[in-house]
Amino acid sequence: MEAVWRPRVKICCIADRNEACLAVRAGASALGLVSEMPSGPGVVAWEGIPHIAASVPPGVASFLLTCAQDIALIIEQQRRTRTNTLQICDRLERGTYQNLRDALPGIALVQVIHVGGEESLREAFSLAPQVDALLLDSGNQNLAVKELGGTGRVHDWSISRRIREQVDVPVYLAGGLNAGNVEEAIRQVGPFGLDICSGVRTEGKLDSEKLAQFFAVVRRTGE
Repeated sequence: MEAVWRPRVKICCIADRNEACLAVRAGASALGLVSEMPSGPGVVAWEGIPHIAASVPPGVASFLLTCAQDIALIIEQQRRTRTNTLQICDRLERGTYQNLRDALPGIALVQVIHVGGEESLREAFSLAPQVDALLLDSGNQNLAVKELGGTGRVHDWSISRRIREQVDVPVYLAGGLNAGNVEEAIRQVGPFGLDICSGVRTEGKLDSEKLAQFFAVVRRTGE
């Protein structure tokens, strides 16, 4: 029987240092800190993000989620928050990924692809060579009020698998994951990493029992 890859786990929408500690103790490899967004949960005030990021231990990635489309603003945001990874949730309109690399050496760049139809494949193939990883989510950039994450919806995993198979960078899978569907998600997509927010929360708060259940499924996958 073919072995199944056991992916890393990023816990998103971290609200404070207590949630950061809880996620790390559960086994998180990365934490997501959400800055101002047009919609969705988990936004942290700008002054709170560097406070949380400073508490993240070595070996755990701190992701700043940004909806900015201007690289000058993204650079300012990273320098303000001191995270070690940028999760770019929308399409760049002003500046390039190389401009970001030149200004922020050592900071990882993760581009979100909001998975829809064939256009998502084309976008992923075009952007993958310019970034360190892709994150496949279930948002919608075409709405009057953009959805750039945190929808709790599952997208078409067959498209995500095709992206993962055909790009040369790590791929994170997001969108509606929970303890009940993550094993199938891993088997269908084979992602490098998983990104979860609402699936490990109760009434918006990080839930230690749901975290334990989620990680238990991930850990037994591939055994």
